[in-house]
Amino acid sequence: MNQVVLSAWIVEASALRYTPAGLPALDLRLEHESEASEAGRQRTVKAAIRAVALGSVAETLGQQAIGSGWTFTGFLATPRNGKHPVLHIQSFQQS
Repeated sequence: MNQVVLSAWIVEASALRYTPAGLPALDLRLEHESEASEAGRQRTVKAAIRAVALGSVAETLGQQAIGSGWTFTGFLATPRNGKHPVLHIQSFQQS
């Protein structure tokens, strides 16, 4: 199963673009910070991840403010020409 749920802030968003198939697409950079227990110890976890949204999710997400916090649900995929996974956002809600 490939499902990700991540609370994060939008720190960067490109202009809304359209795929060759005509779907709205939005590229984002998200940042996450939380506390997690690992090996019996608490640690601060920070992560930055690239993300993409398509269709109506892209249109709605493109209207949200930089710096706003959300809980994103989606899946991870590595682009054809890339080395790092990208979060494909399927839904989001206010954190």
